[in-house]
Amino acid sequence: MEGLTAAESRELEQRLQKRQVKEFMTVFGNLVDNCFAACVDDFTSRALSGRETGCLSRCVTKSMATQTRLGERFAELNAAMTAEMQKR
Repeated sequence: MEGLTAAESRELEQRLQKRQVKEFMTVFGNLVDNCFAACVDDFTSRALSGRETGCLSRCVTKSMATQTRLGERFAELNAAMTAEMQKR
């Protein structure tokens, strides 16, 4: 971030942080929506059943593992593209 004043650097950092929080909330909201829709189907009780609790746990675990793997794969592809561009 060369060429930016201290005030510009702070503003850029704040904007990046806001964007990251917004993106996290979107991903988290989608996770909650998807797992709830997939796992919770008995509305006759206020409490979750054992089956629902287990399903939610598996759903969240799988979703988090998927997000982690996607991030790793993106980093791998980015590194390969960067290396390719540096060769040219």
